[in-house]
Amino acid sequence: MIPEHAADLPAESAEELLPLLAEPSGGVPPVLTSTKELGEATAALAIGHGPVAIDAERASGYRYGQRAFLVQLRRQGAGSFLIDPQALPDLSQLNQALADIEWVLHAATQDLPCLAELGMTPTRLFDTELAARLLNWPKVGLGAVVERVLGLRLAKEHSAVDWSTRPLPEPWLRYAALDVEVLVKIRDRMTIELQASGKAEWAAEEFDHARRFIPAQRAEPWRRLSGIHSVRRPRNLAVARSLWESREQLARDRDVSPGRLLPDSAIVGAAKSVPSSPGELLGSKSFNGRAAKSEITRWYSAVEAGLAVDESELPAVTVRTNNPPPPRLWAEKDPQAAARLGAAKLVIADLVEEYDLPPENLLTPDFLRRLCWRPPEEISEQSVATSLSALGARNWQLSLVAGPLTEALRNPGLSD
Repeated sequence: MIPEHAADLPAESAEELLPLLAEPSGGVPPVLTSTKELGEATAALAIGHGPVAIDAERASGYRYGQRAFLVQLRRQGAGSFLIDPQALPDLSQLNQALADIEWVLHAATQDLPCLAELGMTPTRLFDTELAARLLNWPKVGLGAVVERVLGLRLAKEHSAVDWSTRPLPEPWLRYAALDVEVLVKIRDRMTIELQASGKAEWAAEEFDHARRFIPAQRAEPWRRLSGIHSVRRPRNLAVARSLWESREQLARDRDVSPGRLLPDSAIVGAAKSVPSSPGELLGSKSFNGRAAKSEITRWYSAVEAGLAVDESELPAVTVRTNNPPPPRLWAEKDPQAAARLGAAKLVIADLVEEYDLPPENLLTPDFLRRLCWRPPEEISEQSVATSLSALGARNWQLSLVAGPLTEALRNPGLSD
């Protein structure tokens, strides 16, 4: 339990009073690297009971892509297991053994894509972060949830290390094992709170939606370069695109995070200045990074390739989309739409207070903007629900917002 006087102290001091969860209950398990060990772990997990806690560690910022470098599992009656997916890249047998078991993850959409690459996809899911959001807890990180639910502190110092390191240091493995140590206990407590608050069915629908998560594929991923908005000419954008593509290929070949080779600021700076020689490129103030000098021939070739792009193939400065304009422009572009959005936001604010939910979990803000910018021709509760459903809103959300939003769209407080 949390010490009685902890609530009267500043948050940092209160946290320090909580006991530290420092050691897995069964000790730090060995890292499994052989098919024999995987088979034994699979058999043990299959005969365990209750939900299975799962986590994965990636090497974001160190390696190319978002693949897993460690997978952790724990199930009552079986214990905890740490699996090296570099040695065991096919975990489909494990997936089969857990096919009908509820998986418990924290922030599941972060880990599900890399688990799917290993052949692991859940049929049932409980997401402790999503549950915390639906319960409208002020902090939803795993450490904060553990503190709130169990009155324990969870060590956090190894969360951003390079998990592709081999062998993995023992303190990192302890940290990884502790991440699944408490997930099922948290799930059990949260289930009670969700039921008591009338949100259990909402949570089940959200969990099923998260289970089906697929990362979005962008048509022009190079446009995600930080600062690319400051490049305002098609030819300069072609240089940026060419540099991004060259960096991407080198990063893939070396299995290194692209930003560690050449930061976005170097690409954007080169695209804006368009250097006329390798020396001028290397001498640019913004052109730095681990591979800036060693790969200068590659980078300058990319600049030249961008400059040589045919006029007909130059990228557009402004990409046409079906997205609504920024809300700050609505009053000028479409006063009626601005009025609808204002009325709709008041409705959402009232519902958020009534149901004790974060606004973004009650309804995705982008869905609300799209509805208000281009509402159905015939505004009715059914047409509003249909429009929101087509965007991705869940049934529980529609049951709460469709009726009130219909009234807001019909009577936004601005005459024609």
